[in-house]
Amino acid sequence: MKFICDTERCIDCNGCVTACKNEHETPWGVNRRRVVTINDGVPGEHSISVACMHCTDAPCLAVCPVNCIYHTEDGIVLHDKDQCIGCGYCYYACPFGAPQFPETGMFNHRGKMDKCTFCAGGPEPDTSEVEFKKYGRNRIAEGKLPVCAEQCATKALLGGDANIIANIYRERVETRGYGPELWGWQIAYGQPKRGGEIQNKGTGPRPNQIRDDFQNNPKKFPS
Repeated sequence: MKFICDTERCIDCNGCVTACKNEHETPWGVNRRRVVTINDGVPGEHSISVACMHCTDAPCLAVCPVNCIYHTEDGIVLHDKDQCIGCGYCYYACPFGAPQFPETGMFNHRGKMDKCTFCAGGPEPDTSEVEFKKYGRNRIAEGKLPVCAEQCATKALLGGDANIIANIYRERVETRGYGPELWGWQIAYGQPKRGGEIQNKGTGPRPNQIRDDFQNNPKKFPS
């Protein structure tokens, strides 16, 4: 289970941030999701919704001294607040700034770590009251998607099975006329769309692409 945010569709409405906070009733000062804007106010401006990305090789899991962070069978990264000692190692290890602490102060006095749970709750019994008080609503146990992705008006934020949302994003980028010339494309999305070998390779222009144009060209905003 993964998140993908399409920066060409994100309009910086912060609806995902509000929906998350409302659904889980997180304490003041804790935002499990936030919207970051790059090149704000200048050509090439893009916004992206950021939270815990539920990494396959999660650095927060590697550095936690009490092993309170763990993977579920679906690949969701969760944590046990009863084991957390508030050391903050996960905060410094995470490249996305996902771990949040409700209190600030001297070392070891931050309070229990809080972060995005992919709306999957925690180690307590599913949909129980104690689970909601500690981790928020368990929408995954209810058969629902994370609320941030479900309410996204432009469908910029996708959440769900990694293969499915990767295919959706790949089709979007191919439709825009971009793809294999982007860094890392072959590794992440290098699979044929309908079988056979991928035809669009190298750095040459695509059939529906303007010459010398690329996805994040500040002179042109793809649809």
